[in-house]
Amino acid sequence: MKNTLMLACTLVLATLSGTAFAQDAAGGFIRGEIGRSDIDLEVDGFGSASEDDTSATFGGGYWFNEYVAIEGHIGSLYNTEVEDDVELDLITLGVGVALKKSFGGAHTGFFIGGRAGVARITAQVREDDFDVIDDESDVKPYFGASAGYDFSQRFGLSLNWDRRQADFDGVDVDIDTIAIGGEFRF
Repeated sequence: MKNTLMLACTLVLATLSGTAFAQDAAGGFIRGEIGRSDIDLEVDGFGSASEDDTSATFGGGYWFNEYVAIEGHIGSLYNTEVEDDVELDLITLGVGVALKKSFGGAHTGFFIGGRAGVARITAQVREDDFDVIDDESDVKPYFGASAGYDFSQRFGLSLNWDRRQADFDGVDVDIDTIAIGGEFRF
């Protein structure tokens, strides 16, 4: 009887410990990324061009466990002054799934990851006082990869590459972004 009771207690404690550990890896997060976007344009009948600019995105989501999360993001991929007081912006708004493999346990140590989803890219022409003159949007899949280091279960830094595309009335846009990101988990 004592052996059966001890075995039952051991199994319950082992189950509770595993559940508690799994819940430590789950939870919400916020992420900020700053980097460089390389924009390749192909305009029907006019040829192609390439340009780059600073990018900044902000996102967040929820880690279901140490491997899988759902995430959303918003940010600026490109901004340039077209003429006096008129600017062109490329803005991204997306939702997707993130995958991660940590080599030091749940959200600790070195990791590699990937993400994919759907992003709405908006090309917006606006005046300096934020009055939108014209805008056009396109929704397409995006994907990316990352590598980094989690300093604790709450904070990590990463190097990220993302690929986004859009088609605007005769203009094909390919956007490759390399960014450094910081993620805070709660």
